[in-house]
Amino acid sequence: MDPIFDRVVIVGAGLLGASLGLALQASGASRRVIGVGRRQSSLDKALAAGAVHETSLDLAQAVSDADLIVIATPASTVISTLDIVREACSAQAIVVDVASTKATICAHAAAHWDRPRRFIGCHPMAGSEKSGPEHATASLYENTVCLIEDSPDLDPGAAAQVRQLWERVGARVVAVDAESHDRILACTSHVPHILASTLALLAAHQNATCDFVGNGFRDMTRVAAGSPEMWRDITLTNREAITDGLEAMKELIDTFLVAMEAKDDQALSTLFEAGQISREKVLAE
Repeated sequence: MDPIFDRVVIVGAGLLGASLGLALQASGASRRVIGVGRRQSSLDKALAAGAVHETSLDLAQAVSDADLIVIATPASTVISTLDIVREACSAQAIVVDVASTKATICAHAAAHWDRPRRFIGCHPMAGSEKSGPEHATASLYENTVCLIEDSPDLDPGAAAQVRQLWERVGARVVAVDAESHDRILACTSHVPHILASTLALLAAHQNATCDFVGNGFRDMTRVAAGSPEMWRDITLTNREAITDGLEAMKELIDTFLVAMEAKDDQALSTLFEAGQISREKVLAE
């Protein structure tokens, strides 16, 4: 297949950015991939892994002649990076990000970019509890979902190319507006991560060891091994939706506590059955 983009600049040489560089090359979606970052040491790891063809510490210079710019920095720095890119890139360039929160980023882009807008917010639902370019793999995006921004002010041609990009590296694309994205992901990703962390803390406070741990604990706390800095940024950039989700979770926990205190076996059975049915509903294809 022919390349979609000639020159791609990936800003941020972590797991997602480096894996995308590998995937773009493996799929033939790009002829050349340039890695941009703040630390040459991280860029050197991405270069050694074959994720990029060349590197640069000069963001503005690197994006000046790029066809596609991928911002794969932490969520807290996407907007400041986006502002530099907007001033330096070609008017024909397409720009995307891969942050796990969308509303604040996309609202900023909508307020500052010309229309039809060629910045399109993206969230590939891929990753690992591991981080860094040394763990990058070309298959990271295969058989995953990539959520892309759905907005009337987007450039249709740019949106079509972005969809094609994610499909080329193996993802199934789902369009969603940014506000709905953050509200839903708070419940399916962000609140669960906080609960995983609190469950790990609870077990540690009880002096639990691996002798007392089964697969349920391992499954539920796996994501707690992820980057604290990344999850700090996600929490702060989706604070309102996560707060709403945690408040709703508190109410559900209180419902369980009331049933337990009353020794209401029927109420407990009903709650567990409702959870079972709800899981099947959410995971249904």
